[in-house]
Amino acid sequence: MHTLNSSKAEITTFFLIGIPGLGHVHIWISVPICLMYLVAILGICTILFMIRTEPSLHAPMYYFLSTLAVSDLGLSLSSLPTLLQIFALNATGISPSACFAQEFFIHRFTNLESSVLLVMAFVRFLAICNPLRYSSILPNARVAKMGLVFFIKSMLLVLPFPFTLKRLTYCRKSLLSHSYCLQQDVMKLACSDNTVHFFYGFFVVLCMMTDSVFIAVSYVFILKTVMGIGFYKEQLKALNTCVSCICAVLIFYVPIISLASMHRFGKLKCPVAMILIAAIFLLVPPQMNPIVYCVKTQQIREKVLGKFGLK
Repeated sequence: MHTLNSSKAEITTFFLIGIPGLGHVHIWISVPICLMYLVAILGICTILFMIRTEPSLHAPMYYFLSTLAVSDLGLSLSSLPTLLQIFALNATGISPSACFAQEFFIHRFTNLESSVLLVMAFVRFLAICNPLRYSSILPNARVAKMGLVFFIKSMLLVLPFPFTLKRLTYCRKSLLSHSYCLQQDVMKLACSDNTVHFFYGFFVVLCMMTDSVFIAVSYVFILKTVMGIGFYKEQLKALNTCVSCICAVLIFYVPIISLASMHRFGKLKCPVAMILIAAIFLLVPPQMNPIVYCVKTQQIREKVLGKFGLK
């Protein structure tokens, strides 16, 4: 640490945390973590390869699915270095610059995934509620523009985070609450005024919560439309096309809402629960999304099995 004045010193190293009380078995915990990352990356690469190489999958829903896979890959690669550093090497220190960079990429890909899930819900709504005009409303050129807009939006929305965090002064406290850096976690270590940063962070969270509200509204309209179909088999068929999207929404939003609630309301804090939920937030969606879409999406399932010579 280097001295700022005679009364306080600025922190030059943050310390991440593993699982309290289980430090002696962190090396063994790193094995399943590595396996989960391996499964996630292989599944994501499989999805991207299938959509890239199969002309029958060159449709709006699959383009957005590939963007979802890219955001999952970004989340995995953003969090992998510090998790392996803690559990495999038992090294918990991280420089502020590296911490700020990590939280930027984690929040950036989190916002991208939230936006993509919203668009996928809207696309599914169009496909079910207005199937005859679906192709004309969403040509490939419009899909590409929408994807580019959301990609840029997710970056610009969280771009101020690392710069504003760097302007804060950190003294006395240096221990973070997770195995990786999050904006709200780092911000609470500051001993200088962080009011502006707090409200901007709240605004970003509010944007994601707005996405979740619109997603819920989209599926309510989808359900209303499906219930208006006269034939039971047609209802099941229509609902089955939404199962993978609904699973992806739940897998993503349940952990992130739980984690955000624990950070915002101090009385709900439980260190072990926060660590587990934070691990679920980063490890489970990238691992489960490819599995869900391969199992529940017939076109992708058939193409993947066909690559292995299976029916």
